[in-house]
Amino acid sequence: MKILLLYFLLINILVFIFAGYDKSQARKNNRRVSEKTLFLMALTGGSPGLLTAMLLFRHKTSKTSFIVKFVAILVIQATLIIAYLNYKK
Repeated sequence: MKILLLYFLLINILVFIFAGYDKSQARKNNRRVSEKTLFLMALTGGSPGLLTAMLLFRHKTSKTSFIVKFVAILVIQATLIIAYLNYKK
């Protein structure tokens, strides 16, 4: 269980850093982190980190297509968590 918690901590810190770096690169008109990378990190457990970065850095918050895809990831994750918790009963 400790390894799983460590993994979630690490992936959330990483996606937060990646999103902050992407925002910094966007301001400078430099090469950016792909949305695919951010979504993959969110899908593999980094949703809280990405959401925190989005709110804190105001990053990708006005891009509707990004928001829709991110919400879809959140719905998938919530569904999986609920299914798992119901299965454990």
